[in-house]
Amino acid sequence: MRAAPDTPASGRPWVRFLVAGGVNTALTWLLYLLLLERWGHRLAYTAAFAAGIGLAYVLNRFYVFNRHTGWRSMLALPAIYLLQYAVGLGVVEVWVRHLALWPEAAPLVAVAVTLPMTFILSRAAFTR
Repeated sequence: MRAAPDTPASGRPWVRFLVAGGVNTALTWLLYLLLLERWGHRLAYTAAFAAGIGLAYVLNRFYVFNRHTGWRSMLALPAIYLLQYAVGLGVVEVWVRHLALWPEAAPLVAVAVTLPMTFILSRAAFTR
């Protein structure tokens, strides 16, 4: 028997979003750390973020929302993540250059800041 999309057995979309986001964040953070020393914080963040967009689409499409709205979701997701990137890069820049805090943590702070916005926009792209 298959569980309905929002029953406790299948998990709420926001819980699946957090799980998928955790996986995506862990993988892209590792990539960022691998690139950080050689490329610097801006390019390392950009490369890791770009890799995460493709992973985010697959996770949102097949795990978080288990559907898509055709071309709309395929086109909306890059726009959503472009907005997240712009806000996140601003957070990374302030964290590293202005606050002079640990650069290795900067992408994690950016994720925490942009998470609510990204969930709301992604849910709209995949469910309406």
